[in-house]
Amino acid sequence: MPALDERISQWFDVISDLSPTDVEARRDVEEVITQLDEGRLRVAEISGNGEVVVHDWVKQAILLLFRLRALETSEVGPFEYVDKLDLKHDFERAGVRVVPGASARRGSFLSRGVVLMPSYVNIGAWVGPNTMVDTWATVGSCAQIGANVHLSGGVGIGGVLEPPNAVPVVIEDDAFIGSRSMIVDGARVGRGAVLGAGTVLNPSIPVIDAETGETLSKGYVPDYCVAVNAQRKREYPGGEFYLPCVLVVRRLEEGERHNKTALNDLLRDHGIAT
Repeated sequence: MPALDERISQWFDVISDLSPTDVEARRDVEEVITQLDEGRLRVAEISGNGEVVVHDWVKQAILLLFRLRALETSEVGPFEYVDKLDLKHDFERAGVRVVPGASARRGSFLSRGVVLMPSYVNIGAWVGPNTMVDTWATVGSCAQIGANVHLSGGVGIGGVLEPPNAVPVVIEDDAFIGSRSMIVDGARVGRGAVLGAGTVLNPSIPVIDAETGETLSKGYVPDYCVAVNAQRKREYPGGEFYLPCVLVVRRLEEGERHNKTALNDLLRDHGIAT
């Protein structure tokens, strides 16, 4: 019998012909989802050379799951839901704190020490040890969140499912994402980086060094940088307009990342809060 990854790819080639009655395909797909749920598989990870490696066949399994599951109605107290996917369970055994109002879909992985305030974690996401997902924050499908990360209130981490080889959002260890920030479309925040409140980051938004004016990247805030939402002026035939950018206002030593009082003072100097 072909290996599980080969079988998933074969099922994906005929996805339009599949339905919930296809027992063999569903068996293979459910095995992948179980391994995702338990943290034995990941949609993506950072390689030794610092590149994000996407496991296409794992994302294919998630897409197949939606094809192979039928809508089902469930009730929790006075609430009724109609969905194709079920939710995670056994949080206590996993060492995860989940506050009422929070939910995570089966097929996401929450490491020991994760705290979910009223928030949402979608299928395929991976959340590292001791990370806080604060109130009304959303971790989208397949997003990869590191250890000791703080996703502040209202943060939106975008999901990426299609195409299967698309790079998901990656937030590396020890990062701090300020309230109401939006990190989407495969953008990446480096280890120990701090984003001020309301920062918007996607692969088309330039990240600029405030001291030199140099464009450091697009859609990637480097390790141990403090970055804030900003605008830069551009001239067009129709006039002058301001386009979004992310401005790196400070580079931190590794130990500075955990001095929240100093970080708050630094961001307030730029008119930004955490």
